[in-house]
Amino acid sequence: MENIRVAMWGFGAMGGGIAKVLLNKKGVTITGVCLKDDSLEGKSMFELLGVDREGREDVFVTNDLSKVVYRGSCDIVVIATDSFTKNVFPKIKHAVTNGINVITIAEEMSYPKAQNPELAAEMDRLAKENGVSILGTGINPGLMMDLLAICLSGCMSDVEHVLCKRVNSLSPFGQLVMEEQGIGLTVDEFNKGVEEGTLAGHVGFAESVGMIAEAFGWEVDKFEQQMKPIITNVDRQAPHGFAKAGDVAGVNMTGQGYVNGEMKIEMIHPQQIEPELEGTYTGDYIELTGTPNVNMQIRPEVDGGKGTIAMAVNMIPHVINATPGLKTMLDMPVPRAIMGDMRNYINR
Repeated sequence: MENIRVAMWGFGAMGGGIAKVLLNKKGVTITGVCLKDDSLEGKSMFELLGVDREGREDVFVTNDLSKVVYRGSCDIVVIATDSFTKNVFPKIKHAVTNGINVITIAEEMSYPKAQNPELAAEMDRLAKENGVSILGTGINPGLMMDLLAICLSGCMSDVEHVLCKRVNSLSPFGQLVMEEQGIGLTVDEFNKGVEEGTLAGHVGFAESVGMIAEAFGWEVDKFEQQMKPIITNVDRQAPHGFAKAGDVAGVNMTGQGYVNGEMKIEMIHPQQIEPELEGTYTGDYIELTGTPNVNMQIRPEVDGGKGTIAMAVNMIPHVINATPGLKTMLDMPVPRAIMGDMRNYINR
């Protein structure tokens, strides 16, 4: 059986990390890498990643999409370029109309009909017309603050309230995430960004709430979210971001989903670079109130960068196997680490 052929679209902290993991998996070949940076045109993927080619055919990065994503070029493309559905949609459309399956780590794509129902319907139509599947996934949204809570509810006969809390470090993430969170801004700049809508904060609360609600058969009649700055008292340096004392080192995000006027789903998510420098320790927490109550905690947090990379890699064969259409993690097999030959997971 031929190797699974994977193309990469985006090659920053996440895209490059996904490629590194794929190079250590059996039964997978990276066929091409597309990225925007003209200065890297023609560079060897292996050179950029700092890994030995070990006799494998070289892959040269390009900003020319037609050389990477075209009909017959690969089985699936992993898109690691955007956070928002409207921004990643043209890329997804290009891939699926060329008959190529898609995994994207764009946060809103984890449950796109929450905020973009028309685009979600269009992607579903295009995927079905072309016989391929689309999945948005990652660590959060995609697992820690939605799918994991849903799985834990399997031992409950009644759910009254869902609380998901994730205290995490932003340090593993790239420049795009630093900009979305306002890392390094003054407090005034941050507040202005929130008021003008130029800061995203955590992207995905609406999607996580929507996914949980669908799983339980709830109809969300109101969704709200808030974002406040986390101000550092010490200088903090992360690989892709810096905040000096007195400026913004992160965002405290909160969100609520209401069902029949009652708050049923609650999200709490403070995230910042280098949190330990001021005594904040990371963790993941889920509290399900009902019959019986379920309480879970994981300390420290599941690493956001490594977790997102792993989710994208581990879902590759399941997306290839899926029936055509736009999928969410609700539609997929339980995610699991794939340690053997990835080709063994393909239904052919």
